[in-house]
Amino acid sequence: MKLMIASDLHGSAQYCEELIKAYKRENPEKILLLGDLLYHGPRNSLPDEYEPKSVIGMLNSIRSQILCVRGNCEAEVDQVVLDFPVMAGYCVVYAEGRTIFATHGHNYGPAKLPPLSDGDILLCGHTHVPAFEIITAEDGARIFYANPGSVSIPKENSPRSYLILRDGTFEWKTLDGDIYKSARIDG
Repeated sequence: MKLMIASDLHGSAQYCEELIKAYKRENPEKILLLGDLLYHGPRNSLPDEYEPKSVIGMLNSIRSQILCVRGNCEAEVDQVVLDFPVMAGYCVVYAEGRTIFATHGHNYGPAKLPPLSDGDILLCGHTHVPAFEIITAEDGARIFYANPGSVSIPKENSPRSYLILRDGTFEWKTLDGDIYKSARIDG
């Protein structure tokens, strides 16, 4: 399975359009969005081309391919305008022979792990910083944690990016499709 993972669009039509182009180029089975789709929130500056209405149309055009979790900037009204579920606090996907627990990152994350088993994967957005690390849970389980970074408001000098999971490998890519980091999850 090829899974595309992205987070923190924050209403940027420009970067949502670039993400959709990347999605079409990558041709994954599904795209998993880790929240904060339409609004910039009180702690962020307005992203380039802040046009939530345009983002709604772009995302609705690929609705059957989207898996999504609620970010800290999602509101009840977002579910009214988006044609795919956006209000779940997390989703669980089985791929690569592992449980993938996907959430935005403001409730569960590296500092507060959900119940996972050895070798499982935790995906979070929220920080706007790409990350990969192996976290040891209280019970000794080794959890693979990955963050795709942000599509529209990257932080700590990181690129606007998304993540691909395929054949036991994470690839962090710029919106142009250039791989700038990769990590294996089979060890």
